[in-house]
Amino acid sequence: MTVRITPYLNMEGNAGEAIKFYEKAIGAEVLSLITYGDMPEMSNTFTDDLKNLVAHAKLRVGESELMFSDAPGGSTIEQGKKVTICISTNDVEESKRIFNVLQEDGQINMPFGETPFSPAFGDVTDKFGVTFQVYTESQN
Repeated sequence: MTVRITPYLNMEGNAGEAIKFYEKAIGAEVLSLITYGDMPEMSNTFTDDLKNLVAHAKLRVGESELMFSDAPGGSTIEQGKKVTICISTNDVEESKRIFNVLQEDGQINMPFGETPFSPAFGDVTDKFGVTFQVYTESQN
């Protein structure tokens, strides 16, 4: 089992622009990118412009990774949520355990469950006000 910590950048509708900038500025390589329009359950929720927003992207920068997403609907991101910490594992049960411990006396921002980009994902702010995204790598 592996566990990794990754900065997760939450953008206000300009994640695509930021990704292109980081490709140029620091040699980032896009490993995966899913837009809201790529998610079938969201297809009727967003206008064509909003469907092009980034739902989830992963970039490699040297030996590190960065993850990105746009706020749904391009909404404003509250202070303290522009950069969160993504904890990645390759084990659903370990991801669930981590999520459950982090949510004790904290706040669940997105319930833990399957998403189009992860077999098990959740977003939680712990009791200290630190926001974590718990992400499980797909097992292929």
